[in-house]
Parts: sequence; structure tokens; C-alpha cells
Amino acid sequence: MTRDKPYRSLLKAFSWRFTGTIDTILVSWLVTNKLTLALSIGGIELGTKLTLYYLHERLWNRLPVGRHDVTEPEYTI
Repeated sequence: MTRDKPYRSLLKAFSWRFTGTIDTILVSWLVTNKLTLALSIGGIELGTKLTLYYLHERLWNRLPVGRHDVTEPEYTI
């Protein structure tokens, strides 16, 4: 069975949250029309969702659902 190392989950969490936070800031800005409020919402959301994503990713890494070992076929001539 293969498993991702924790630092891979952390890198994925940061890259996803960066994208998600930009989206949250833009949506918040469009709704409130206040950039400082939008940045505040994005900043809070960044920390909470980064933590939740990392924990979610580590939990899923422990589950065997949808995983299989890839082995090279043995050829005999």
C-alpha cells in the first residue's frame, strides 16, 4: 500500500487554500463592496480551512478506499 507523506498533504493544503482564499476574497469583496472586510474574511478563512483540509487529507490517507498496489508484471521468456 502506498501512502502520501505528511509534507505532501501540507503542500497540497497550502496550494489549494491559496486558490480558495483568493476566491473567498473576491466573492466577499463583490458582496460587501469593502476590500478591508473581504481581506479580513479571507485571512480568517485561510487559517481555519488550511487546518481542516490538512486533517481531512491525513484522515483519508489512512483509509484504503480506492487504493491499490501497482506492481510491475513479471515477464518470463
